[in-house]
Amino acid sequence: MKVILIEKVKNLGNIGQIVSVAEGFARNFLLPRKFALVADAKNENVLKDRQKALAKKIQAEQADAQAIKKKIDGITIEMIKKVGQNGKLFGSVTTVDVSKELESKGVHVERRLITIEGSVKSVGTYDCKARLFGNDVVAHFKLKITIDPVQAEELKKEAAEAAKRNADKKKAKAEAEAKAKADAEAEAAAANAEA
Repeated sequence: MKVILIEKVKNLGNIGQIVSVAEGFARNFLLPRKFALVADAKNENVLKDRQKALAKKIQAEQADAQAIKKKIDGITIEMIKKVGQNGKLFGSVTTVDVSKELESKGVHVERRLITIEGSVKSVGTYDCKARLFGNDVVAHFKLKITIDPVQAEELKKEAAEAAKRNADKKKAKAEAEAKAKADAEAEAAAANAEA
């Protein structure tokens, strides 16, 4: 079924576009919510009459998208996370987390519009992009995952303690080997003295 979008619908299209959708989707979702009109001759004439209003709406949305792009294009968002011994995160960072972080900086970007290059499961820097208005307005930014400073100190202490334990074990082993060797030489000398 062909419909004319009168609102921006995610993963479908922008205002004024004629798109093909399943009949049930149009009948149960798009038409009752007034996101679209049936693409017939009557509605195409209505669309032509409303074209100026729709064009203003499109320009307003595009201007909003450009304003958001100026705010986030090229920035680096830093998130502090806890990691395990192997440097892997407990869980992963998702587009929901990135969207919330942007929200805390005063920029509202829906999570569906954000894509992260690769999966964020370890400490590092990742490339992200937000498709703010179709393929016309795309903002590129970085996501930097760092280890929690308190946890970093704890891991350094644990590593230092482990190194000390290993050094103590090596020293004790060397002393035991030296004592065993000295005892063996003493026994050999005693055996030679008796003979």
